[in-house]
Amino acid sequence: MLDHLGIQVADPASSAAFYDAVLAALGHRRVLQFGPVIGYGSEHPQFWIAPSESEGPARESHIAFLAPDRATVDSFFAAAVETGAEVLHEPRVWPEYHEHYYGAFVRDPDGNNVEAVSHVPA
Repeated sequence: MLDHLGIQVADPASSAAFYDAVLAALGHRRVLQFGPVIGYGSEHPQFWIAPSESEGPARESHIAFLAPDRATVDSFFAAAVETGAEVLHEPRVWPEYHEHYYGAFVRDPDGNNVEAVSHVPA
């Protein structure tokens, strides 16, 4: 449904360090960069971060990145923890979503709920 998604960040350097690490664990990288605006993806930018242009605190967003398998979710989680991210939920199966939903949830530097999820059986 979505072609790309962009979020605003308070500290571009801190957010870039976080997303460099967790998205690399999912097989993505910086594809384009225009000053502090960074686009991540594997072939073309699908996820963007840019400095905040609005006053006041941002509202929390939930961003879920697809992982091909459970080991990749675990790698995402390890990379996030290594950056110092707040852990919301360690990797596990979430049967309330569906029997193969395996996800891990952390907070990015701006307080967003960032998840990696795999939908394939173990």
